[in-house]
Amino acid sequence: MVQETVVVIVGAGPAGLATSACLNVLSIPNLVLEREDCCASLWKKRSYDRLNLHLAKRYCNLPHMPFPPGTPTFVSRSGFILYVDNYASHFNINPLYRRSVESASYDEVAGKWRIVAKNMVSDLLEVYVGKFLVVSTGENSEGFIPKVPGLDSFGGEFMHSCRYENGMRFSEKDVLVVGSGNSGMEIAYDLSNWGARASIVVRNPVHALTKELVQLGMFLLQFLPCNMVDYIVVMLGKLKHGDLSGYGLPRPMKGPFYIKTTTGQSPIIDVGTLGKIKTGAIKVLPSIRNIDGDTVEFANGKMNRFDAIVFATGYKSTVGKWLKDGESLFNEDGMPKRRVPDHWKGKNGLYCAGFARAGLFGISNDAQNIAKDINMILGPHMK
Repeated sequence: MVQETVVVIVGAGPAGLATSACLNVLSIPNLVLEREDCCASLWKKRSYDRLNLHLAKRYCNLPHMPFPPGTPTFVSRSGFILYVDNYASHFNINPLYRRSVESASYDEVAGKWRIVAKNMVSDLLEVYVGKFLVVSTGENSEGFIPKVPGLDSFGGEFMHSCRYENGMRFSEKDVLVVGSGNSGMEIAYDLSNWGARASIVVRNPVHALTKELVQLGMFLLQFLPCNMVDYIVVMLGKLKHGDLSGYGLPRPMKGPFYIKTTTGQSPIIDVGTLGKIKTGAIKVLPSIRNIDGDTVEFANGKMNRFDAIVFATGYKSTVGKWLKDGESLFNEDGMPKRRVPDHWKGKNGLYCAGFARAGLFGISNDAQNIAKDINMILGPHMK
């Protein structure tokens, strides 16, 4: 089967849906391919129950459709899923589900992209052709578990955070969370609330703020330089949380918004984890040196026994597994070669959405930029 359209979008997460919506508003034909059986599968299938958006809703809505009146400032996981489903319906986006893209290559002669996808229901290969290709599989395509010496010998259960739902079955167990980003901190908090004896590995300095401080910082960035905003929110963070270095949580030398802009790493937005760390309910540990059976040895020489390990160690892009002729846009790690804001466009009609390390706000900007650029290239007579 060969199907041709103007724009082929790979991935039906928020980035793919936002791009399709922006194209639909401009009456540019497009289709969306998705390997799962639903849109926004990361939110629906690979997120823990208590997840909320960490930024205020004004920074998290997708293009052309704000959250409905009455939506809480910080939207819950279920609330965002409902919003995404309504968004797809409102803009008449109908992804082709259970399509696993095997390859995408550029035909120099035809001047078009040829995408080969496996229909996971019929087990047949399908071909899609488009003048433009938008990669919207995102930076969170596949969970990443680092190579830890002895992990294969671990006698308990270990998993990536994308498989963690809640701490109910870990009650009265010793659980180690590896990774001190927002997911790791929130999972450790959730485990403790369910009665688990939770510990968390913190390898690097971290900024700890509140949702309100992050919201304030984003507001101030509209009027003040980044270094001044960083100074303000760090000082307010110190007033709120005190000096956390004695609890194993030293602050970085650079400010939180500078780090976010340059590396994509977000500050910790505390949901109550810090209070539990201060009381000793959640223990902070350094990096892992080795695992032997159910015993974990840490960099400080201490050894502890655990029943389970949750790796909140991030995700990786899978673009390199299927995209050919993408060297103009992506590096060997499947991430954009150019830095924000010039990251979203390559050559020969190749684009990416959702790779800015800027959350839903970055996704919205990507989608609008891509749609405007394609609209300009096509002109009124080619749509």
